[in-house]
Amino acid sequence: MATQQNPFSNLEISAFCSQMALILKSGISASEGIAILGQDASGERKDFYSQISASLEEGLSLGSALKKTGMFPDYACDMIEIGVQAGRTDEVMDALVNHYEREEEIASSIRSAVTYPAVMIGMMFAVVLVLITQVLPIFNQVFLQLGSGLTGMSKGLMDLGVLISRYSILLVILLAVCAVLFFLLVRTRKGQALRQKMARAIPPIRRLQQQLSAGRFADGLSIALSSGLSVEDGLQIAGNLATDPEVKAKIETCTQTYREGASFPDAVTSSQIFSGLYAKMLAVGFQAGATEGVLRKIADRSAQESDERISQFISILEPTLVAILSCIVGLILLSVMLPLLGIMTGVGM
Repeated sequence: MATQQNPFSNLEISAFCSQMALILKSGISASEGIAILGQDASGERKDFYSQISASLEEGLSLGSALKKTGMFPDYACDMIEIGVQAGRTDEVMDALVNHYEREEEIASSIRSAVTYPAVMIGMMFAVVLVLITQVLPIFNQVFLQLGSGLTGMSKGLMDLGVLISRYSILLVILLAVCAVLFFLLVRTRKGQALRQKMARAIPPIRRLQQQLSAGRFADGLSIALSSGLSVEDGLQIAGNLATDPEVKAKIETCTQTYREGASFPDAVTSSQIFSGLYAKMLAVGFQAGATEGVLRKIADRSAQESDERISQFISILEPTLVAILSCIVGLILLSVMLPLLGIMTGVGM
């Protein structure tokens, strides 16, 4: 049977894990649960459940069957496999529900932060384009009838507008090329890596990426430890969730320090994965035997702080873009209106 082509989104993964957790808690086996879910599915999703059912009948575990489809991320499949081996699959499913709901909230916030400035910049470009290609030539005709013409900046902008109108086909081709490049940056792995590298050159975005990576690591490690995994194995699996190179390097340092005999809190503190407050919370939680709960709180707080950073960024960006657009339009109009007022004043005198 053909493998599914479109991978599950964060919300779809969360919904699947939520349904499976409910099924397993009801005493229904994983194979029966998949068959039940497959009855209500249609199209490609029905093929997906059929493929899992076939893999389960061949003797594969649920985690291995999901990984075979290529539809689920390796992290989710590995955690489900650990849950199967530990006999805690339903608990792991519940934890994955929260994890991927949080991932979707973060992704939604980032999309909002990117979409708004992109729309504003597009509007700015469109307004300026209309002014220099349509409005300025009309004013130039008025000036010519009055025995004068556009000069200075307004003349240069009008010439640019004429040039753009003359070579509009090339402009459309250029915009198409930019759209293709944008698609490659968003959809391909190499493009995403390049985009992240470019984003890291901006300090606020770099700090946000580091915070998001640390939060994902804390969330993943919490799920790993609550599933019965050892600290060392949990560090290795959860470390794959971090996308920021600096955070990944810190996690590797933490893992190596722990292997050398340091306690888990000391390894985390020395590697500086978390800030001083979070590291202290983790040390206290470790001593109290509540490491998983503290890691979940750190993940929740990191996600909340990331949302606050994104909201703050948007609140600053919105008036800035509006001010820039207003200034550009104002300068263009003033460059036309002031000479026109001068001519009208001269004619009146």
